[in-house]
Amino acid sequence: MPENANNANKRIDEPTGTELVGHEWDGIEELNTPLPRWWLWTFYATIAWALVYVILYPAWPMVSQATEGVFGWSSRGDLQTELADAQQARTAIFERIGATDLDALANDPELLNQAIVGGEAAFKQHCVQCHGAGAAGYEEYGYPNLNDDDWLWGGTLSDIEYTLTHGVRWEGSGETRLTYMPAFGEIFQKSEIDALVAHVLSLSGEGPGSASGAALFETNCSACHGVDGAGDRAQGAPALNDAIWLYGKDKASIAQQIRAPRHGVMPGWSDKLDPVTIRMLAAYVHSRGGGEAEAPELPAEDETETADEVATTQTSGDDERG
Repeated sequence: MPENANNANKRIDEPTGTELVGHEWDGIEELNTPLPRWWLWTFYATIAWALVYVILYPAWPMVSQATEGVFGWSSRGDLQTELADAQQARTAIFERIGATDLDALANDPELLNQAIVGGEAAFKQHCVQCHGAGAAGYEEYGYPNLNDDDWLWGGTLSDIEYTLTHGVRWEGSGETRLTYMPAFGEIFQKSEIDALVAHVLSLSGEGPGSASGAALFETNCSACHGVDGAGDRAQGAPALNDAIWLYGKDKASIAQQIRAPRHGVMPGWSDKLDPVTIRMLAAYVHSRGGGEAEAPELPAEDETETADEVATTQTSGDDERG
């Protein structure tokens, strides 16, 4: 067809002077406006880059994995490398913590802080279910508060580490913390239990005492709790002369504990956690606000006498921590 015939068939949009492509939708026609050259070259460059990327890097998904590419790089590989580096750095710290005596750990602020940070992570994973995210415990269920300075079994790093390792009334260890309070519900009359409750409350200044309750306490309770209610850590007997209670300090709660004592169970972690993680957990719990210093070592000839003195002067709490 002659060229002038083609030109004759072209239609031009009069307002813009641009050729029309001949498409029409409801009276609207399309202008034949070509794309800018820079845009076209950019588009072609992206296509070329995509082809190069497919060759060099993982791209096409297969049945079990994607194509590896010439470089063999993957984000998963980078992650594994970073995790391995982090684990190597932690291993060095773990080895130092495990090889450091508890006395030396307490005197090494930098290493102790690393142990506390690691223990906090372990606490959030293994302990918050009972003790809460803030370690305040749940009195309703008999889960102790770990933030105060009242301890049933002792609050030194070694005491806490022992409890974490062997637990409390835990069948998984023959060295578990083990003590039981006898039930007096079938021994005492209700009036006697009420008198005993009044005396127990009076030990912490929570009301008037009872002469008959004091007599019952001295005969039946002082062997474990002490005459003044200060408790005995050697037996795991809680102090009754303070304001901290595990199962509640109202009369009904105390009466219930006398009639039919509740005995909580804390699992030991020796079968689930390595010794270094347990030590870090001990450092974290110790740091919560009530941690105690290790007792100084004494000459052999003074051990018996001093142990008796310590047993009568230490104050324990109504919680079942270290």
